[in-house]
Amino acid sequence: MRFEVKAVLTGKGTVRLELEANNEEEARRQVAEQGGMVLSIQKSFVGFSFKSKTHFPLVHFSQELLSLSTAGLSLVESIETLVDKEQDSGNRRIIQDLLARLYEGVTFSRALEDYPEAFPTLYVATIRASERTGDLPEALTRFITYQTQMDFVRKKLVGASIYPILLLVVGLLVSIFLLVFVVPKFSAIYDDVGADLPWLSVMLIKWGQFVHERGGELAIMALALIAGMFYAVTRSAFRAYVLQLLWRIPAIGEHMRVYQLARFYKTLGMLLRGGIPVTQALEMVSGLLQSHFRPKVGAAALHIREGKTISSAMEMEGLTTAVGNRMLRVGERTGQMGDMMERIGNFHDEEIARWVEWTTKLIEPILMAVIGVVIGGIIILMYMPIFDLAGSIN
Repeated sequence: MRFEVKAVLTGKGTVRLELEANNEEEARRQVAEQGGMVLSIQKSFVGFSFKSKTHFPLVHFSQELLSLSTAGLSLVESIETLVDKEQDSGNRRIIQDLLARLYEGVTFSRALEDYPEAFPTLYVATIRASERTGDLPEALTRFITYQTQMDFVRKKLVGASIYPILLLVVGLLVSIFLLVFVVPKFSAIYDDVGADLPWLSVMLIKWGQFVHERGGELAIMALALIAGMFYAVTRSAFRAYVLQLLWRIPAIGEHMRVYQLARFYKTLGMLLRGGIPVTQALEMVSGLLQSHFRPKVGAAALHIREGKTISSAMEMEGLTTAVGNRMLRVGERTGQMGDMMERIGNFHDEEIARWVEWTTKLIEPILMAVIGVVIGGIIILMYMPIFDLAGSIN
């Protein structure tokens, strides 16, 4: 059995642990053996938990903290204010724990590290860099701008894909309804029709008869297929395999690469503007990229440590485009690498947005035409025997 434990450990302060134990007493004993004291303990299972998991509103939290900081409140006073106004119990508990850690004299960045599910590594690194410069509002502003831009691009991509997916699903459902419910009824009417029908109509009638006779077995097979597809989609290995297939399609793979590079340069630019060294920033952002990109990021960091310029290191590892490489060289001459990398990310975001818009406008009429042909073809083939009968009567 798995337990989620909040405890105080010597030299580490308040930490959160996940322990395997047969019962609660054994979990408490494990913490005591580490020289710690249990503050709270809760049962959980792998992948599930008895506590409610709410999404922490990081951008909203940062915006409110920025407003209070610029109004002249200290960090502790700002966190106290956020605790008083927070209504959600889960979020309130997180902010209260942050406040307790600040009372203990722990730095803000160290307190944030106790909640990796709410505060990602990039956010913690940005706050830690601001603690060296003493400019927390500037760091919050950078992160809010960065996260807002990333969310905008993500929402634009999702929004552009909703209508084509909806169109495809509706067309598929209508086709399934015709083939499963309508065609079998027509096939029962056409049992005595001769074999002079078009072969597609004959095949459709045979399909209807098959559905009528084996409907239960087909339903079981369909449910098993849906369950198998759902299981496959939840597996990370399957998703990675599908992504690899998409990467191999020239037109799609290149634009997926540009989208990855846009995220890469935006994040890297934000960290560089926060005062984080480029090699350390590269290690932090490598986790945002697809797995086959990560060795290239590590190799680029090694080239930079060896004395090569950032632009040449990126070009050697294929982590830039023709436009991006020229802009990197300009950034090296001006010394504004952080700003230049953010501009590279914005440039590629605009490029991706134009491609998505063009692709969506192209796919929508093609999907409508294909769905119309499929549904119209099924209906025509169903009524073809009626036309033949009417012709024979005449």
